[in-house]
Amino acid sequence: MWFTSDNAGPAAPELMQAVMEANDGHAMPYGADPITARAQDRVREVFEAPNAVVHFVATGTAANALALGSVTAPWTTVFCHRNAHIEEDECGAPEFYTGGAKLTLIDGEHARMTEAGLARALRFTARAGVHNVQRGALSLTQATELGAVYQPEDVAALAALARGQSLPVHMDGTRFANACARLGKSPAEMSWKAGVDVLCLGASKNGAMAAEAVIFFDGDRFGDLAAKGWEFELRRKRGGHLFSKLRFMSAQMDRWLEGGLWLDLAGRANAMADRLAAGLKAGGRARFDHPVEANALFPALPRAMHRRLHEAGARYYMWPFDQSLEGPDDEMLTCRLVCNWATSEADVDAFIAAANG
Repeated sequence: MWFTSDNAGPAAPELMQAVMEANDGHAMPYGADPITARAQDRVREVFEAPNAVVHFVATGTAANALALGSVTAPWTTVFCHRNAHIEEDECGAPEFYTGGAKLTLIDGEHARMTEAGLARALRFTARAGVHNVQRGALSLTQATELGAVYQPEDVAALAALARGQSLPVHMDGTRFANACARLGKSPAEMSWKAGVDVLCLGASKNGAMAAEAVIFFDGDRFGDLAAKGWEFELRRKRGGHLFSKLRFMSAQMDRWLEGGLWLDLAGRANAMADRLAAGLKAGGRARFDHPVEANALFPALPRAMHRRLHEAGARYYMWPFDQSLEGPDDEMLTCRLVCNWATSEADVDAFIAAANG
């Protein structure tokens, strides 16, 4: 009963097979191979973006930090939610790779930024000219760190505010596939058609061993798109994130996107999250403070229920971490439960049975 993280799940067999096939013979290194070219074209096709610049890295942190470094200056700030991954879980990598750009944190329920919050932050920033950091970029997380998703119209409204200040829009899409699968919208509708300029598309949490794509969409705020893509390549190399045998990473991304596999895998994870939420709600003792809109749940459960789950071997995180299993049985403690593509109905049902006693 593993519900710690979608990072804990196995790699999908289709992607493992793709890596094995990529291992047949020799190929040029550093992305100058036909598999990488095919994967880049696959991304462009799926996103209906024939002019997009596409590059691959191994981790979401590298994708976000290098992408933000390519679109912001050191004397600017990136507007993000207070619970964004770039704020809470990347050890200062965005600040490091941007050369010191700060993060301006904005509130909003379920880790979703609001228009009003962003508008206030935009008005407040750079109010004293040269004495302040300047407006740099907007960063949105899809799905959010608390399991919610942005509708395309929500993204478009926030992007319009950024566009009014000539700011690029970055999207941390480590669970973009889960959001797409949930809403049934096209990747284009969920990204560049809604105003996103650069998307970090994550596969590692959804069936890959290590594969993330950074996609620069064609937009008037970038000017020379090829130059921006070249800058990213230089930053990737300088930062130590250019793989010599890039074809193995590219092979994963290519197979992941082929035939909609990525959405199928994400849909499985979402369905298991729904099943788990329904079972806990049916027990009558769980409280949900955040919606279940992707593949993660954040329920509050009685301490006695947590004890039973731990004794039954369930693996998951208390959220926040510092909650103790020692204390009154009926006190509600919050936790995070994350399903992945390989989470089975048997896993979910066993968890529900242990929880509900």
